[in-house]
Amino acid sequence: MELTDSILELLRESPGPLSGQQMAQRLGVTRNTVWKAVEKLRAAGYEISAVTNQGYRLQAESNVVSPDNIRRWLEPQAAGVAIRVLESVTSTNTVLKELAEQGGREGMVVIARQQTQGKGRLGRSFVSPPGSGLYMSILLRPRFSAEEALSITTAAAAAVARAIDGITGRRALIKWVNDVYFRGRKVCGILTEASVDFENSGLHYAVLGIGVNLQEPPGGFPPEVAPVAGALFQEEPPQGAASRLAAGILNCFFTYYQAMPARAYMEEYQARSLLTGMGITFLEGGVRQEGTVLGVDQEARLLVRLPDGSEKRFGAGEVEIQKGFLDKLREEEGV
Repeated sequence: MELTDSILELLRESPGPLSGQQMAQRLGVTRNTVWKAVEKLRAAGYEISAVTNQGYRLQAESNVVSPDNIRRWLEPQAAGVAIRVLESVTSTNTVLKELAEQGGREGMVVIARQQTQGKGRLGRSFVSPPGSGLYMSILLRPRFSAEEALSITTAAAAAVARAIDGITGRRALIKWVNDVYFRGRKVCGILTEASVDFENSGLHYAVLGIGVNLQEPPGGFPPEVAPVAGALFQEEPPQGAASRLAAGILNCFFTYYQAMPARAYMEEYQARSLLTGMGITFLEGGVRQEGTVLGVDQEARLLVRLPDGSEKRFGAGEVEIQKGFLDKLREEEGV
């Protein structure tokens, strides 16, 4: 556990001010180390007052992502989750996979202010600078087949899109398979990692990772993602936006998850398909092809009409939107 997390726990549990010396003794560090950690927490948005001759007191954290701030927005279907918020991790998925191997229960949620090795699909990295996004992972222990568990990612995309609608008042779309777009730009990536139980054709566990860009990082997005990356807010997010977004995602996702293997989310997913009606290019057997997207079927496969009029369904793969289609969408969105 990070020192800042330990200090937060002490301040939350203390009925009154807690001196730097008291915290230093409990944590086995120096008073100066405690002071530096408190300053780091203040810079992160925590309101911590210093009472003369008494110590530190946690005043408020209404605009900070914390377990308490998220819980106040949770609905019954997600009320049993165990939320842990950390300042910095390599990857929230990595942290939860380790907990899963140690027997962690379903519903454990890890959220970090920063990821130093954020993961994306196909081995890519996910840019996760401090204070710019919501980076969270959920531990699941599905009671259905590994094949059905592939629906976890699709359900998560629908849940994230709905949650984004709730805090922005504008509609989010889904680029097949699991990228969420807002105002014509990618604002969310989703990665599910799992441990397979070959004997029972099921899963030991699945870790669902979700990263959402709340605002553009200082200096802008890195050049490699700048052409497509976007954020939910062009300025400072409204107070409590990150906590409400986290709760909204958990509420929507667990509504879908508890109904699985039924695909209660598919109507939502299909209605939000970004690619429907667009021209795309895709790879099949190493051959690049073009086509027009007709929609998404009940199995979350992409339905594409080829230039010769024939139709194909794709259950996995990478697609690129043909030049001009995304520009037109951005114009329509007023970007």
